[in-house]
Amino acid sequence: MRTLMIIFGGFALLGICLAAGRFVGSGNAKNLVLAAQLFLPLWLAAAGLNMYIGVTRAGYSVGEELPIFLLIFSLPAAAAAFVWWKFS
Repeated sequence: MRTLMIIFGGFALLGICLAAGRFVGSGNAKNLVLAAQLFLPLWLAAAGLNMYIGVTRAGYSVGEELPIFLLIFSLPAAAAAFVWWKFS
């Protein structure tokens, strides 16, 4: 359940980035691409922080957390990559 909440949080962050990209500036496709590009390192850091917390505080090993990290990062990142591709 926590994993799903974090994934939905990633999609929410992507939506916030895209909305900011649309409203800051002229609202053209270039700003949406920039917003998607800025989202990716933000989301990588957030997913990495989640993995760090899982390893240090929850007691999971890196091997146990790595597949969850990949899932958490890849779904919203794939949506951002699609936006980047679509509006480039």
